Amino acid sequence: MTGRGRFLAACAGRAVDATPVWFMRQSGGALPAYLALREHHSVLEIARSPDLSAEVAMTAATTLGTDAAVMFADIMLAAEAMGVELELTADGPVIGRPIRHADDVAALRTADAEADLGFVLDAIGRVRAGLGEGAAVIGVAGGPFTVAAYLVDGRPSRDQLAARRLMHGAPGLWASLLDRITETTVDYVRAQVGAGADAVQLFDSWAGALGPADYERFVAPWSRRILATIREAGGVAIHFAAAGAAILEQLGEGASVVGVDSGQSIGVARRRLGALPVQGNLDPARVAAGWPATSAGIDDVLAANAGRVGHIFNTGHAVPRDTAPSVLRDVVDAVHERSARLPAMALHGGTR
Repeated sequence: MTGRGRFLAACAGRAVDATPVWFMRQSGGALPAYLALREHHSVLEIARSPDLSAEVAMTAATTLGTDAAVMFADIMLAAEAMGVELELTADGPVIGRPIRHADDVAALRTADAEADLGFVLDAIGRVRAGLGEGAAVIGVAGGPFTVAAYLVDGRPSRDQLAARRLMHGAPGLWASLLDRITETTVDYVRAQVGAGADAVQLFDSWAGALGPADYERFVAPWSRRILATIREAGGVAIHFAAAGAAILEQLGEGASVVGVDSGQSIGVARRRLGALPVQGNLDPARVAAGWPATSAGIDDVLAANAGRVGHIFNTGHAVPRDTAPSVLRDVVDAVHERSARLPAMALHGGTR
């Protein structure tokens, strides 16, 4: 199978010759070609350049041998297109004027993907053409809670307290904010699929800060609208939240694939999600701890998945920025080789 064919088959729960692999934050990191670009360009400069961002995404996929290339495009680019003053720092996005009042929400514009984010769409088209069947193309978008949390908190936060305070204290204002975010995001994800993305991962990284009831009331309706848009456009909708065990089933509603973080068992997650394909969930700390820890982690994830179809191997969160590319390449090779040796009945026809 080709890398792209392997990835798409796994996303659809179909038989594969080996488990497909990609990594969150595989584009960039410690790749020598990316580090050379960073000597002359900021992260935003690379993300805004179709040539440079496409080069980073394709170089990562070909260097590491992954079955998918993920676009080099920060999840806050759409917020910037909405008129948000934004700076990307080493610790994450910093917002010049955080959302505090109704006037702040009213000042947000609904971005037009073609006009305002065309550089991302151009990059997707270049990666799709450049990789052919060698690897699938994964677009990215920020989940509504995570984007809102950055806009309200103004910077990365351990507990998203300011956002949750606004959510509970002014639910009407919160709903208006998520409406604005979602209007832009649905246009953006639809355009990414139209530009050539096989899948779009909705990174609602901080949604795990919410319990099931709050998630259902304050986030789920907007997330499901975005996921539905990806699928209606013909793409695979991957939904991911860190520390998402408490809302796992809700993350799966409307998704094609659910990303499972490394804080939970992928075997247990599969039992909870039934037939829904899953993605994950090697602890990213292992790839920084040396090959014995990494190799054992690979075996644990493959064993927990029990050879069932519908599994995309990934880390349970973004790989550390200083991870040696050679380690990630070894992970890809090991996953392909070890999963291909699983009993054919289990890999190709296991109970889903």
